[in-house]
Amino acid sequence: MNNVLMGAEVIVSILLIVVVVLQSSKSSGMGAVSGAADSSFGGKERGLDGLLSRLTVILGVIFAVLSLVLGAFMHQY
Repeated sequence: MNNVLMGAEVIVSILLIVVVVLQSSKSSGMGAVSGAADSSFGGKERGLDGLLSRLTVILGVIFAVLSLVLGAFMHQY
């Protein structure tokens, strides 16, 4: 079971890295407030950016849950 969970976590982590790298930059730098704040704080994103944003959240949650489950299994034995 540990091997299956570790394999799934590796696959999810690679997918998460790929999805984050594919996203376009939304601002010119750290601390810059621009029109991107509208889409970040409740506005609807459309197209590929919206899809990548949703995939990032979904894969992040899956990665966190897998990490917690794997940690519980490792402590059990």
